[in-house]
Amino acid sequence: MCRISIYSLSPHSIFLASRTCQPVHCTLQYHRFLSSRPFRRKSMLTSELSEADVSGLRANKERLWNYIHNSCQWGTGIRWGDGPTDTGMSRLALSQEDKQVRDWFMETTKALGCNITVDEMGNIFAVRPGRRKLVPATFVGSHLDTQPTGGRYDGILGVCAGIEMLKVLEEKGIETEGGVGVVNWTNEEGARFPISMVSSGVWAGKIPLEKAHNLREVPTVASLPTAASAPETMKSALEKIGYLGSTPCSHTAYPIAAHFELHIEQGPYLTTAGQRVGVVTAVQAYRWYRINVTGRGAHAGTTAFEHRADALYASARMMVRAREIAQNHGGLASVGIVDIKPSSVNTVPGFVSFSLDIRAADTAIVERCDAELREKFAAIAAEEGKGIGKPCRVEWELDLDSPAVNFHEDCIGCVTESVRAVVKDQTNPESLYSTIRSGAGHDSVFTSTQVPTSMVFVPCKDGVSHHPEEFSSAEDCVTGATVILQAVVRYDQMRFKE
Repeated sequence: MCRISIYSLSPHSIFLASRTCQPVHCTLQYHRFLSSRPFRRKSMLTSELSEADVSGLRANKERLWNYIHNSCQWGTGIRWGDGPTDTGMSRLALSQEDKQVRDWFMETTKALGCNITVDEMGNIFAVRPGRRKLVPATFVGSHLDTQPTGGRYDGILGVCAGIEMLKVLEEKGIETEGGVGVVNWTNEEGARFPISMVSSGVWAGKIPLEKAHNLREVPTVASLPTAASAPETMKSALEKIGYLGSTPCSHTAYPIAAHFELHIEQGPYLTTAGQRVGVVTAVQAYRWYRINVTGRGAHAGTTAFEHRADALYASARMMVRAREIAQNHGGLASVGIVDIKPSSVNTVPGFVSFSLDIRAADTAIVERCDAELREKFAAIAAEEGKGIGKPCRVEWELDLDSPAVNFHEDCIGCVTESVRAVVKDQTNPESLYSTIRSGAGHDSVFTSTQVPTSMVFVPCKDGVSHHPEEFSSAEDCVTGATVILQAVVRYDQMRFKE
């Protein structure tokens, strides 16, 4: 038998070679790659893709699942089951574990042909260049930091879905008109440095860089012992792990074209409705406060109630009142951090500081809650120390003000078309998705103030999040990733439509 190895021959040369072989049985062996001259099929531009082509794009479930759980080897948290992935996560922003997963993110996206930029807040932008090199890229974004007792999907799913998008485009030989990329935003959780979405906030021009850099870490169950005795600033932590970039953190210095984000819902709506996807159209308003209540320390055994200026008792009454007032207005109020001094069993507390989180669908509702709570808190403080003591004093510090936002119609449209394409072959497909308002804040809140933005939600089991048992199935994860993939391609087509 005659064998001819063909690497880069023309059809004419193949014909001649076959004619010169005398044996009757002749087989041709095609070698796709030659080390010096790799075979490359022609890329197809997104502008050349038909609707059927775009609707047929699919994320790879096994690969996405591997991305998610491979990234969770750094900062593994509380174990809640017997399976290899039955753990939570404890990966605080700018910790050594965060550095390790950032390094993985950089290596993975570089291997997919991305150019990397790290800005002065440590945000990492990985861009796969498009045909048009001088225009801003469209991004899929989320975060890799977690709560101290968090789960494996909050934020992590969104970043890994972006990586999977890059991989599918590479596999399919699809070239976008504008660049497409993935961004890992720093300290979205606000668990270590107490402003959530702080780095996207700096990028959007809504939070001053100096304020963000000077944030001091707060002790958590996952903190190093030095967090209480010698807390790091955000800037020093960035320097320590080598992610204090030189690029200014600004939407003018590093512009992007649009921002899409995939996230678990973090609530029970999709699960209870039996739906696969939420098309996020808006995010509710919220404010974070630090409430400082100053009374007077006293002996617990010798000071009668009427003579006490008990900062803790006053604070407890304020916390209860906050819930009642928020409920009356159709909002939410939560307290997550309480600091009591002097923290002695037989001393009436003289000082208490607590966090207060107020949320509602409309900014006006949050403002009404704010006004009423200030009045009620002042009255509660004044009721302490009516005997020979003196009243408590209450002070408010506003840490974060995030008005309600509505996402961009173009991005919502791209997401909606993609959802329909993904579920169209299911039974009663229209029942499998709906529009939804996000109750939680996300980096997309800040990006939406500067560029077209939208989000996609997928269910999480029992609506549980910020908890080790947070879970979203591989099927739901890949459904969301496929929607994001198609939405980005559709947006690229729309953006450069002739």
